[in-house]
Amino acid sequence: MISLLANGNSNGRRISRRDMLRLGSLGGLGLALPHTREVLAASQATHAASAKRCIFIFLCGGPSQLDMWDPKPNAPDTIRGPFSPISTNVPGTQIGDLLPLLSQQADKFSIIRSMTHDTTVHDIGILYTLLADSKPPTKRAYPPTRTDHPGLGAILRSLLGDTRGLPAWVTVPRAFTTGSRFYKGQSGGFLGPAYDPFFLNEEKKSSLADKEFRLDALQPPDTVDETRMAARHDLLKAVEANFDATVTSPATANLRQYYEKAFSMVSSEGVRSAFDLRRESRMLRDKYGRNEYGQSFLLARRLAESGVRMTNVFWTFYGDDGCQFNLWDNHGSDKKVCGGYNKGVDMIRGKYCCPAFDRAFSALLADLSDRGMLDDTLVVATGEFGRTPKINKNAGRDHWGACYSTVVAGGGIRGGQIYGASDRHAAYVKNSPVAPEDLGATILHAFGFPSEAEVYEPTGRPVRSSKGRPVTTLF
Repeated sequence: MISLLANGNSNGRRISRRDMLRLGSLGGLGLALPHTREVLAASQATHAASAKRCIFIFLCGGPSQLDMWDPKPNAPDTIRGPFSPISTNVPGTQIGDLLPLLSQQADKFSIIRSMTHDTTVHDIGILYTLLADSKPPTKRAYPPTRTDHPGLGAILRSLLGDTRGLPAWVTVPRAFTTGSRFYKGQSGGFLGPAYDPFFLNEEKKSSLADKEFRLDALQPPDTVDETRMAARHDLLKAVEANFDATVTSPATANLRQYYEKAFSMVSSEGVRSAFDLRRESRMLRDKYGRNEYGQSFLLARRLAESGVRMTNVFWTFYGDDGCQFNLWDNHGSDKKVCGGYNKGVDMIRGKYCCPAFDRAFSALLADLSDRGMLDDTLVVATGEFGRTPKINKNAGRDHWGACYSTVVAGGGIRGGQIYGASDRHAAYVKNSPVAPEDLGATILHAFGFPSEAEVYEPTGRPVRSSKGRPVTTLF
């Protein structure tokens, strides 16, 4: 599945070359647009952009700030919890003892301990995070529509142009959904279907020790060989060449880009090889962890190395492969609260899932660093909110949006920093609050773009890429 939606704009208006430029349609051909050059030059006057790609890891459900990134050892037992802080390789910085491998990589990442917004509802927090906007026009998290503001992957493609035969934006191992509902922020929005991410849509399996990623979406039918595929492509181009110019519209121009992109991916061995984890050594695959998420982190590195600009990794579903229960939405030991997946106190307290994340994330940072990729690869790990400071009656924590943590690394960000601070119970932000839109603006800043960088609606109306303010002191 390459696209979520069809572009609903079919007004039949003749589109001029100037319109095509303003709409960013030629961006799909790798041409820089005039407004993009101007904005980039203005931004580079104060910040030398170093990010060329981004790996955005979404720990869906709400990871606990107190038990991972912002421990409070002097708080009462009912707030401190059962875990202890441990020192990192950055003097004076501590994180939770569930992350021993990452504690030795702290010089590579920075922690924002002052993330905040106004909701404790999953759907709304996910909406805020995916759209990078805590005050969106609507709080209806789904379904996505062609009037939505584009997701960050689509914005980066609009500003920077297309990638070389590869999808510019990929989501692994599957899009985040509630049931069958895709969220806003997981599409190109008003930019059109050519800007949608490429979804693997992997089925969740019970055993994933030798996880491979199927690319059925990139495989032509068995009855269609290379010759027939090329003939079909030639036929499509011939039909388009004779298409009546009076019905040319932004929608048809956008769909043509989409079809060309789809064809190039289906016909490209290089694209298929980028997704092929069998090309990695068994030792490295073991280092990331032989579970779905460990292998997803490794795939994200392969995609970044191949030229994919934005890779989303959604850590969501249950399985027996290193994350038997979703730690990131851990309310405690009550089966009704936990969805019937109570497997014992050690699991409820998080000893079953953080080790898989600790292993995968530390392997990713080390791998990027060893390959000389960390300087130009921005890595973000966050959730839609955090957890309540006070432990509930079921020995867990509930939803909490007033204060939570996000980890950022690479892409020009200086490692070993703590940005912002929470109060003594990690309940509220003490200083330097950061909203989801500020995190989005920080990602754009890493690529050299200010929040004012413009993308264009189908009508040609310019729209700011972000409502936020970047956290420039991280760089």
